[in-house]
Amino acid sequence: MSRSYIIIRLTFLLLLPLIISCERSAGKTEVVSAGIIPDSIVELRSDQIRLAGIDTGSIDMHYLSNTLKVIGKVAVPPQNFVTVSAPLGGFIKTTSLIPGNPVVKGQTLAVIENQEFVNLEESYLETRNKLEYAAAEFKRHSELYKEEVYSEMNLQQVTTDYKSLKVQLAALEQKLALAGLDPKSLNEDNISRTVKLISPISGFVKTVNVNAGKSVSSTDVLFEIVNTDKLYLELTLFEKDASKVAGGQKVSFYINNETEVHDAEVYQTGRSVDADKTYKVYALVRSGCQNVLPGMYVNATIELSGRSVTALPSDAVVSFDDKDYIFTFLMNKQEKGVDFTEYRMVEVRKGITEGGFTEISFPSGFIITGVRVVLKGAYNLLSAKKNAGEMAC
Repeated sequence: MSRSYIIIRLTFLLLLPLIISCERSAGKTEVVSAGIIPDSIVELRSDQIRLAGIDTGSIDMHYLSNTLKVIGKVAVPPQNFVTVSAPLGGFIKTTSLIPGNPVVKGQTLAVIENQEFVNLEESYLETRNKLEYAAAEFKRHSELYKEEVYSEMNLQQVTTDYKSLKVQLAALEQKLALAGLDPKSLNEDNISRTVKLISPISGFVKTVNVNAGKSVSSTDVLFEIVNTDKLYLELTLFEKDASKVAGGQKVSFYINNETEVHDAEVYQTGRSVDADKTYKVYALVRSGCQNVLPGMYVNATIELSGRSVTALPSDAVVSFDDKDYIFTFLMNKQEKGVDFTEYRMVEVRKGITEGGFTEISFPSGFIITGVRVVLKGAYNLLSAKKNAGEMAC
């Protein structure tokens, strides 16, 4: 046996394990390559689909509106908010109201006592009696003057006295009315030192600043009455959005942390920009909002425009790496007796969102006819894609 043959044989024996290892590795790589799933595909077994709550549906057209989100507060028109005072002041004799009490127009809010009422009534009755006598004298002297029995100078004096008393009586009538007394029903037998403070509107009591025995002046605010039949929203917009809003646009708003949506309609926009570069818009609240009260802060959405667009439920669109995706049904298959379903991850662009639906723009060439989209469970599919092995095979 030659020396060269021995060297070749030894070399072959040394390289044999390496050759076998490479062959095994090559065979393994081939098997793995045959099972690789493209990045855009997610596979789930039928039991995993049930667990993930996957539900598919078609792509439909929906009428969606472009909206503007703003904040604001609830307010009342000036004529529906009344501050009640006692024009002549006095002492509170009785009152039984507390904040929140409903009141009707003409209802007694409090009874006020004041000596000045007696003085006014006395002056009014005395002046009225004097006027009756002066009227009779004026008539008598006018007739005598016509018969040239009475001088013109005397007639002028009687006329002046008569007209002066008429003026005094008219002024006293206004003072009595201001105090809350009815001059027409006043006589010598019903002089009173008290006056009923009457509610000028129907509504509810917002503020009570009095109690029995309290002394009040003409400038004191005794009660605040609010009528909530007509409410409006005072909405605050940024200057850049001023041109987007016009009368007649619909507004949806929420109060506090409630989930109930309330409706309003823009009826007027501001005519100037405030110092903080904000812009006011006013919307009339529609009827049926019983729990909406003046002063409440609201989160509102103004409906700017609307159109029919391709849209999906918002839960069907998921975000990953600053991109938006949906999942479409690809096919059902079976491997080794196990049923699988494949879903394809498709990148899309989102548009406007309203009422739980989001406008979707699909890639160029994407045909939506007959496509089944994952409407529920899309986030579970995304999790299966990001965390391969937890749900996917």
